[in-house]
Amino acid sequence: MPKVTVDGVELEVPQGATVLQACELAGKEIPRFCYHERLSIAGNCRMCLVEVAPGPPKPQASCALPAADGQTIRTDTAMVKKAREGVMEFLLINHPLDCPICDQGGECDLQDQAMAYGRSGSRFEENKRAIDDKYMGPVIKTSMTRCIQCTRCIRFSEEVAGVDEIGMLYRGEDSQITSYLENAVGGELAGNLADVCPVGALLQKPQSFETRPWELKKVPGIDVMDAVGSNIRLDVRQRQVMRILPRINEDVNEEWISDKTRHHVDALVRNRLDRPWVREGGKLRQASWTEALELFASRLKKAGDKVAAVAGDLLDAETMYAAKALLAGQGSTLLEGRQTGLDYDTSSLGAVAFNSTIAGIESADIVLLIGSNIRWEAPLIATRIRKVARKGGRVFAIGPQVDLGMKVEWLGDDLKLLGKLPKEAQDAFAKAERPAVVVGPGALGAGGFGAALALAGSLNLVRDGWIGFNVVHTAASRMAGIILGYAQKGGIADLEAAKPELVLLLGADEVSADRFKGAFKVYIGHHGDAGARQADLVLPGATYAEKHGTYVNTEGRVQRGEKAAFPPGEAREDWTILRAVSELAGNKLPFDSFADLRRQMIAAHPELGREGLIDMPWSPPKLSAKAEGAVRYPIGDFFLTNAICRNSPTMQRCSEELVRGVQFQEAAE
Repeated sequence: MPKVTVDGVELEVPQGATVLQACELAGKEIPRFCYHERLSIAGNCRMCLVEVAPGPPKPQASCALPAADGQTIRTDTAMVKKAREGVMEFLLINHPLDCPICDQGGECDLQDQAMAYGRSGSRFEENKRAIDDKYMGPVIKTSMTRCIQCTRCIRFSEEVAGVDEIGMLYRGEDSQITSYLENAVGGELAGNLADVCPVGALLQKPQSFETRPWELKKVPGIDVMDAVGSNIRLDVRQRQVMRILPRINEDVNEEWISDKTRHHVDALVRNRLDRPWVREGGKLRQASWTEALELFASRLKKAGDKVAAVAGDLLDAETMYAAKALLAGQGSTLLEGRQTGLDYDTSSLGAVAFNSTIAGIESADIVLLIGSNIRWEAPLIATRIRKVARKGGRVFAIGPQVDLGMKVEWLGDDLKLLGKLPKEAQDAFAKAERPAVVVGPGALGAGGFGAALALAGSLNLVRDGWIGFNVVHTAASRMAGIILGYAQKGGIADLEAAKPELVLLLGADEVSADRFKGAFKVYIGHHGDAGARQADLVLPGATYAEKHGTYVNTEGRVQRGEKAAFPPGEAREDWTILRAVSELAGNKLPFDSFADLRRQMIAAHPELGREGLIDMPWSPPKLSAKAEGAVRYPIGDFFLTNAICRNSPTMQRCSEELVRGVQFQEAAE
């Protein structure tokens, strides 16, 4: 390891580290605009200048200079100070004084570094240049006169998002960044462009001129739009969640989130259920809580043990546990969370988990995707697999061909390929040190789980310190639901065959309306979506942002989200509804607070009590390895996968423009 001296402090740095990284290891702050820890090095803003000896007697860009043994680095000399002031002066020559009206104000790297490293005034009096704003789609708003050509957005879209649609035109003072033919930027990670932009050139269009950062209360949360469990920050003003930003978690989402995670926020105040409704004569009418709960309780007592519960995709573990306890008091175990009819074997938790871990999949040298449109099912896992492809690893896939934003070798779309992979793929797996298979919902729905499990042996996926068999789920509640018993052997068909008299739909909006005919349906949810339209009794609940909750992601990682706001109107947290009706039904649940509920859940399921990865031994069930038939991806529209998204104007616009190809004409300003 090279030894360097930074401002008189000698230290060892890792082989291959840059001078900038060496300075940070020594505790020195180095200003930068173009450098980003997760992107390739551009070295074009020159803000990170330092003095290095041996070397030429001039400041050098520390981000692009490798640290070498014996270097003496100075970050605080007069030469460095003057050089940084000069760079900042050049950057501000054409930058407009938009700070009072710029949405980046208060969170702007250029503001902060101009104060810390800039001069008190400028010596330039020339007219500032101006550039026309570009159209980049429904998510990103541009103000290109503010752009400082750091090229972070170009590198992010190409290297992380897999969408090579942004580039730089012209040279010198005429340089400008634009999308290809000035069309909307595709993909599902475009919102991160505004995060990587160090100035106010790229901003979140749906949140323009809505808030200032110092007005917002910041609450940590967990994303429920997919099963990755991205760590997010809910920014709240008064009673409303105004925006969602990523929190850094190297093991899960790094520092990125999908557009669906970021921009569904406008649906949290739209089309909300805020009072109970009872169906009479085929039509819903408003009701009081007293009337609604008494009707629920009477129907519950009348049904006896003929009660079933279906958990929705966005549900927290505590609500599922409370519903399970309510049904246990009735003598029923009819629980299911796979709303659309999936019925794969769940007897081994390890066999249905993402065993290599989300961060660990990066170290695989070959990946086989089986029935998985990973880009839509788990965008933040797709970014990890994209790294495998960029490092030279091979990615094979079985399923209908789609653009995954990386080089993929498609083998076909028939599951019979699992019985005998093409020789090229077999040879590649035989040479691999860390092979991985990713089974998606398309394969699970087509009955390919047993055949995929058989590959664990034939491809030697399980080795010392490595389990390369992975399952990708699409529902945030799926893993916790399996732990809590929300999985019948035959799926939701088993519930229907039991002919329940009362069906409890817990935010379950994907259940087909022609199921459970003749049963009394009670819907506890937050939006007037498909579940409410088929229910006989509608009780307003809380979204994930309006309650504390425990979630288990697809790799078996237990995480907790915090309550950021209150439910609207007369809506209540889901567990309180279940607790109230249990008392009216004469079978009172044994908890009076959320803390009691969580304590009892942890006592019954200790694995949910500790944040982090659950210990899941590899013990796959013995299933038939025979499978054939074409694979179909279950997600037809990335932006409209759940009740919250379907009620979001931003998600509807993204769906129309980016999925269905509708063109919108923008008015000239």
